[in-house]
Amino acid sequence: MNHIHHPFRFLFVVCLFTISVTTSNGQGAVTPTEALQRLKEGNQRFVNGQSTKPRQDFSRIKEVATAQFPFATIIGCSDSRVPNEIIFDQGLGDLFIVRTAGQVSTYASWGSVEFAEEVLGTKLIVVLGHTQCGAVNAAVKLPEVPGHIITLINAIKPAVEVAKKSNPHDLLEASIRENIRMQVEQLKALEPVLAKRVREGSILIVGALYDLQTGQVEFLN
Repeated sequence: MNHIHHPFRFLFVVCLFTISVTTSNGQGAVTPTEALQRLKEGNQRFVNGQSTKPRQDFSRIKEVATAQFPFATIIGCSDSRVPNEIIFDQGLGDLFIVRTAGQVSTYASWGSVEFAEEVLGTKLIVVLGHTQCGAVNAAVKLPEVPGHIITLINAIKPAVEVAKKSNPHDLLEASIRENIRMQVEQLKALEPVLAKRVREGSILIVGALYDLQTGQVEFLN
């Protein structure tokens, strides 16, 4: 039986080593509030046309080749118009990003987020939606779709149903916001890892909305 446990012990040691590297680079000391402020300031630079494009040179490539220490996790939509590092004016190794259409999360996504929090030390998780989201629009209109696209629509439909009661006159906008809110609550309640960290107060999970017209990110309460 002992040989069965050896790979798990090895993985645990690797994880601890990664965390120690993260902390030694100073990223582990970043609080959720400080991480959120970094994103806000970066987006403001982007909106103002003053992006500094930090930590994107060759020395940074060499630095993060041996270890990564992102200060935030972004769960975003796959939409090509929402490149996370650009809109937040961040560099290589700064953000751990999980992207699917409509930022719909399933087991692989949840595992990725937990890995970033438990192993890499990120304490801020942002669910980032955007205006005019095609995936949410499909859930609103319920068109015939091919293949596995229906799984995305089915995951978003509960948000649409709630939005119909709150703001039927602007159903797409309301559905986009409700989809973000429900995804945030889903992550906060995700046992055994994230829910425990939320109860401890060691991580922050927030929603945000990117405006395709302005480039502005609105962080939602």
